[in-house]
Amino acid sequence: MKYFKVLAIVLGLGLLSGCGNYGFTGISLPAGTTTYQVNYFQNDAPLIEPGLERTFTNSLADLIQNQTSLQLVTSGGDITYEGEITEYRISPTTATADITAAQNRLTIGVRVRFYDKNNPDGDVNQNFSFFYDYPAAAQLVGAQKDTAITEIFERITQDILNATLGKW
Repeated sequence: MKYFKVLAIVLGLGLLSGCGNYGFTGISLPAGTTTYQVNYFQNDAPLIEPGLERTFTNSLADLIQNQTSLQLVTSGGDITYEGEITEYRISPTTATADITAAQNRLTIGVRVRFYDKNNPDGDVNQNFSFFYDYPAAAQLVGAQKDTAITEIFERITQDILNATLGKW
């Protein structure tokens, strides 16, 4: 029985040491990658929501800061994120019997370019988007709009992180 416990401990330690540069978040950083920069995302959407570009840029920078060990820099980062907000659209999604909208959808789209100095083969140029549905009777203002934007940005920024550093 004693040998079984020792064997189990040795095997467990062997498995943990084999994880290398992999973390439990699914993020794998190339050797030598210690800094990142998030350039300001311009708002090029046909419908402009004031302050959206600042909110998105900060949301992406904060997510990377919270889920990696990388340090944020203003220039010369080992990895760089840049791009544009390309879509901000409100559209009806479902109709009632009297042909009015029962539900509306806010959709936000972002084009992201990712550059990795230590692994140029890992560069990404991709579009990301997500949506938030809300009742047609509700106005997309105040707390309702803040909730919608927060939920959309949480999803988009996580998708960006997974596509660039998680390689999902």
